Amino acid sequence: MRVPSDSQTLSLLLVEDDRADAILVEELISDAGVDICVTWAESMAKAEQAMATARPDCILLDLHLHDTNGMDGLTRIAKHDPTIPIVVLTGLNDEHFASMAVASGAQDYLVKDRVDAEMLRRAVLYAIERKRAELTAVDLHATQLRERENARLERGLLPLPLLLDDPGVEIVSQYRPSRENALLGGDFYDFVQTPDRTVHVMIGDVSGHGADEAALGVALRIAWRALTFAGLRGSERMRQLERILRAERAGKGIFATVLSLAIPPEGPLITAVRAGHPGMLLHGGGTVEWVEPPGGPALGLHAGDWTPQQVELPDGKGLVLLTDGLFEGHVGRGNERLGEAGLLELARSLAHLPGPQFVEALIDAVESRAQSHGGISDDIAVVRVERTRRR
Repeated sequence: MRVPSDSQTLSLLLVEDDRADAILVEELISDAGVDICVTWAESMAKAEQAMATARPDCILLDLHLHDTNGMDGLTRIAKHDPTIPIVVLTGLNDEHFASMAVASGAQDYLVKDRVDAEMLRRAVLYAIERKRAELTAVDLHATQLRERENARLERGLLPLPLLLDDPGVEIVSQYRPSRENALLGGDFYDFVQTPDRTVHVMIGDVSGHGADEAALGVALRIAWRALTFAGLRGSERMRQLERILRAERAGKGIFATVLSLAIPPEGPLITAVRAGHPGMLLHGGGTVEWVEPPGGPALGLHAGDWTPQQVELPDGKGLVLLTDGLFEGHVGRGNERLGEAGLLELARSLAHLPGPQFVEALIDAVESRAQSHGGISDDIAVVRVERTRRR
């Protein structure tokens, strides 16, 4: 909403079916010494047409028109644009009616035969300021609610590692929402270490973006952790996760991709179970390679066999798990997307960086390339895990 200033022309929509009263208001506005451009609409229908053409700074509304009466006019304007301040100008001098009008959304209530130029000027300017303050307060409250909701979702979707002392791994994790101040989406990850010192790492992505998807991501993440500590592995763990997804999802078309790794304390081989999720980057020693073990379908699409696969994790290298927001964004011209091949090329240009800097720089580079298309279009989650020597 525009803020009135001494040099600014304000637009006032006068909704009045009596031509004599309309002329009187225009004269009062002229005498008020304020630069206000008045548009006259003799009916609510014409007022709605005027609002569709150009948004006024304020509406001066008679509640008794030939095509609307009483509070119906306020209701119709609020449905059209609730951000426009309204000052009621009527011949009815009734305090109860005035209170009803203000309670229904009007910023002020003026009686025609009791208003002068100065009173009308103040009413219009104050209405604009009060509405602006009201909308600012609403926006602030909404922002605070989103921040609190994001904090709760972050604890559920992006937990701290639950590892033993001297776990033998270094884990780097990053999450970037697609829009500033937006709720987190359905990307999630987790990492735990079982008593046998095996480190289990998981990343997942629920289709869609919103509160329901985020809640489902939290449910799957917590379930994966509980199932892991209960001793379930491989296909059986994925089957149980799919059962939970089908029970918790808001609609039948919702699915989730999951990639889970089990890293034993010794040996170069680790176990990967993949349910429709993208592959990984193997980063270290100045090189980056794409690793995509065979897997089954995403959870929630149809029954599958998620057979565990052996993957090599050499010393001095880290596996980078990621969600598709990292490579599905538009880059370059038209509808060109970065894609897995483009991501690999980009990652190789950053291969010289150590683990934490590599993850940060990779996400920054993807965001930079997407700027010409409005920024990244989906949330991004990245987890890098590398073995370290136990003390």
